[in-house]
Amino acid sequence: MLKRLSSGIARCEGAIAAALAAVISLLILLNIATRALGHALYWTDELAIHAMIWMTFFTTSAVLKRREGVAVTLLVDALPNGMRQGLHLFVDAMVLFFALFLAVLCWRWYDPATLWATGFDIQAFQGETFNFMYSETSRTLGIPKFWVWLCLPIFSVSLSLHAVVNLIDGLKGLAGAERRLA
Repeated sequence: MLKRLSSGIARCEGAIAAALAAVISLLILLNIATRALGHALYWTDELAIHAMIWMTFFTTSAVLKRREGVAVTLLVDALPNGMRQGLHLFVDAMVLFFALFLAVLCWRWYDPATLWATGFDIQAFQGETFNFMYSETSRTLGIPKFWVWLCLPIFSVSLSLHAVVNLIDGLKGLAGAERRLA
């Protein structure tokens, strides 16, 4: 069940990242055209940057789910199979640790419990926490920045799921290898 959910989310992340790549290309072309015509649309720069940030996080999550991150494997390839599997488990555990740590940081940053307790009153929330994230707006788009930063908690949750599935698969693989040796 978790594995199917993780795979489905990874497929969605890949599709969203591809769509965002197309949007980024179109925004850059629009920016070039409008600047050449002397009527620059300044918001296209900021929107392209935000789209690129979201694309990066979606792509990173999908890539780490498939264990295809950039790596130098010279040392790993020289290890015996058992140690190699152990190292892969360690990497999966570190990815899970990072994802959970990021999720905790995002929870503390967004602080939804205090936001709820203040009745979603941004002024009261800011007065109680000195956290001004919900009132900051982007320069040219004028949208609240917390919408842009929402890619971080989404990334941390999806990466946590992918890392748990990878860790379970790795442990199953290690157990299967031990049974074959016995």
